[in-house]
Amino acid sequence: MSAPKRAARPGRVVKTRGSAAGGEGAEPSSSRRERLRDDHARLARAAARARRRAYAPYSRFPVGAAVLTTDGMIYTGCNVENASYGLSLCAERVAIHTAVAQGRRRVTALAVAGPAGATLMPCGACRQVMDEFGVQTVILASARGAPAIVSLSDLLPWPFTGISIRPRHASL
Repeated sequence: MSAPKRAARPGRVVKTRGSAAGGEGAEPSSSRRERLRDDHARLARAAARARRRAYAPYSRFPVGAAVLTTDGMIYTGCNVENASYGLSLCAERVAIHTAVAQGRRRVTALAVAGPAGATLMPCGACRQVMDEFGVQTVILASARGAPAIVSLSDLLPWPFTGISIRPRHASL
């Protein structure tokens, strides 16, 4: 997760712009804050509920996520930290892996929610896993304020794919 950003007031429609540098924590230029469609609103609420189950004794920064599968099912996850930081799990990957463990392979949208006033950006590893399972829409929810809606292709314009890892030569 990158640094939190302040969110807009509840119910307010605000278009946002990314920074020119597009650096860490900057919102992509195509992100927008708006009222959610019903299935995305349910997803954002599920992510907020999942945040309550986070195990974050080291960062004290609980995060929840929820994914929407192509068949309309919602699966949730939360961040799970470990004293050996590299073994910690992000909420987004926990939610996706929970869906996969239940037999779902295609995910259309993902919502992520952090503490009040914080809007989060998924890390690179989470973005790559989102691409692997077909996420198209990412909802950056906040306990206060309208969520930002971003396409995964804006967050991860050049993902690694199965084609990227295939040997290019028969001798390999």
